[in-house]
Amino acid sequence: MSDVDNGWLQSLSKEKLIDLFSLQIRNIWRVDGLYFLGIEENFGTDAATSIDTNCWAALAKLEVRDLKNILELESNDLESFIAALRATSWALYQEEKEWSRSSNKAILRITSCRTQKTRLKKGVGEFPCKKVRWTYLKEFAKTFNPEIEVNCIVCPPDEHDENLWCQWEFVLKSK
Repeated sequence: MSDVDNGWLQSLSKEKLIDLFSLQIRNIWRVDGLYFLGIEENFGTDAATSIDTNCWAALAKLEVRDLKNILELESNDLESFIAALRATSWALYQEEKEWSRSSNKAILRITSCRTQKTRLKKGVGEFPCKKVRWTYLKEFAKTFNPEIEVNCIVCPPDEHDENLWCQWEFVLKSK
């Protein structure tokens, strides 16, 4: 543990720790959404998207470094990349997702997007998140292993099915 007074955490049950961990991930995304909406309201969607894109690109580099350390990932192979990606706050926040994998390719499908559904519920409309998410995923992949290519199959503002918000392909290029 760190220097912070976290000793009380050790007294919590595994279930309570997971609940607390899940709450903190939801809170990160709540803050992300609230600041985005504030910027969007004051300066427009383009400004909010630009700021969001830059924030997520910076976060990707930090996450790769920290996740490799925490998960003790020493390999840069596709399996290790997917292990790291599964542990990101973004992937953990998206509860309804599907993963598939072959020898040099992995697919991630978000079948129900919490962020988009919250926006629609608030009446602010669907967010064209492709630029933000693609930049984040490309930076995450490049930092993890420059030989991993990220392809967007679909992501808003692209037309998508009700049960598929976005789909990403990760390909380990041969040398």
